[in-house]
Amino acid sequence: MRLLVAVSVVCAMTVGAFAGQSKGASLDDLKFLVGEWRGEGDGKPGQAATGGFSFNFELQGKVLVRRNFAEYAATQERPAFRHDDLMIVYEDSNGRGLHASYYDSEGHTIQYAVAFSPDKRTLTFISDPSRSAPRYRFIFYRQAKDDLLNFEFDIAPPGNPDAFSKYIDGKAVRK
Repeated sequence: MRLLVAVSVVCAMTVGAFAGQSKGASLDDLKFLVGEWRGEGDGKPGQAATGGFSFNFELQGKVLVRRNFAEYAATQERPAFRHDDLMIVYEDSNGRGLHASYYDSEGHTIQYAVAFSPDKRTLTFISDPSRSAPRYRFIFYRQAKDDLLNFEFDIAPPGNPDAFSKYIDGKAVRK
């Protein structure tokens, strides 16, 4: 399964990064994500052996909380380990759309914004460009079937914010 630590590393975006994205998306538009999801994959070295995530509305529907985990088998280079993270998606009180805060078991804390494609089938998280840090793009592709979700995680090197390379291409099935 290609649920890696990097799947969860999603950061903030600039307004220009969402050119062509739908305006006015709300938390209500994210209902399709609610539930328990199991990642699918093969557990090859460097890939998660098991993993999954959940999305649930909390605080009387004011936030959508994503909890994610990925377990990695031991390799010759490192012992087995588990990665956990938490992401809270919320509507910006200043009317600037959806945003999120990310925290993980490795000490990362990241702020980012969220946008939909015009047909609301693709949900994108993208970080601000930086000269000194990578830029991340995490995309959920909503499938025709409500129990299947594809995702992609891309990384652009520092100083070259639009030169994304695919890092993970995975899918999850609703439990």
